[in-house]
Amino acid sequence: YNYVGKVASSRHFEFPEEHARGSHRKMAGSVQLLIGAGGIYGAFIYYGVLQEGIYNYVGSDGSKFNFTLFLLALESAANVVVGLAGMLVTGGTKGLPQEMFALTGGTQIAAKFLTNAAMATGVSFPTQALAKSGKMIPVMIGGLVLGGQTYSTREYLQVLAIVGGTAIFNLAKSKGGGASSSALGFIFLLGSLVCDGVTGGAQNNLKEKARKKGLKAKPYDMMLWTNFYMMLYMILAAVLTGEFFTAYAWTMANPSVLKDILYFSLCSAVGQSFIFYVVSVFDPLVCTTITTTRKIGSVLSSILIYGHSMSFQRWFGVAIATIGILGELESKFRPKSKRIPHAKVAHAA
Repeated sequence: YNYVGKVASSRHFEFPEEHARGSHRKMAGSVQLLIGAGGIYGAFIYYGVLQEGIYNYVGSDGSKFNFTLFLLALESAANVVVGLAGMLVTGGTKGLPQEMFALTGGTQIAAKFLTNAAMATGVSFPTQALAKSGKMIPVMIGGLVLGGQTYSTREYLQVLAIVGGTAIFNLAKSKGGGASSSALGFIFLLGSLVCDGVTGGAQNNLKEKARKKGLKAKPYDMMLWTNFYMMLYMILAAVLTGEFFTAYAWTMANPSVLKDILYFSLCSAVGQSFIFYVVSVFDPLVCTTITTTRKIGSVLSSILIYGHSMSFQRWFGVAIATIGILGELESKFRPKSKRIPHAKVAHAA
């Protein structure tokens, strides 16, 4: 009995050196999480602040910055440089299906272009940030129309909260009587969300094609090649439309905005690097949590820094959309095995 008791008690006994190692691992994990989250928050919140400032910048001739193709070409170029550096350090993967990178690069840059075009037409940063949080919308529409999918009441309510909150924020009168966003801007945002949905499917196909070849794309492979094709598309479009040369002349006449564009591009590249760092060290769900809550931080930063006039109705819209965003995030944490069907709940009750 005593022997059994000693064995049983020893299972709960932890040697001092093991306890110290466990504490060090926990501390190291906390530091890594702090570095990753801090990097994502810092880079992308400043990215949003710079993005809004760039589109509100008034040049020496009285015109506003309206060169989205030029801006995205520079942003993609910065990501290519950082992605190449990361790939050289971590090692690249040969033989990846380039046609799939060309496709995902096209859909991603289309989503970015439409988001920036929405801001260029007058959509405020808080509005686009809240609207872009509703990535479930195109997925749900596609599933209902094409796939005959069914969704839970909770999922419908989450999407309704994001859409409704964004609509309330945009349509409610501000204290200063500011103008609401244009209808064209919302069409651009809807198109951007659709492109986001297509991108997700294209990335899954890319991974599947690579798997069939016995390959697996590393994070910096994805960053380099996706942004490489994004950069090519934007440079080609900017040159063909003549925007590249017009934008270059405009920025040379307004050098202070060029500095903001360079910082904006750098923030994008640094932010993506921190995302890959968090995904490699922690579970992807941790990264989702950070990036989702970051959007809320970006909205609040924009309101505080740029002094968007906020009425009670607008704050109410932000609150409703935030509940929808956090509700969608919380649902990802719930294990599927614990999600009891409605019929079984009724039976258990």
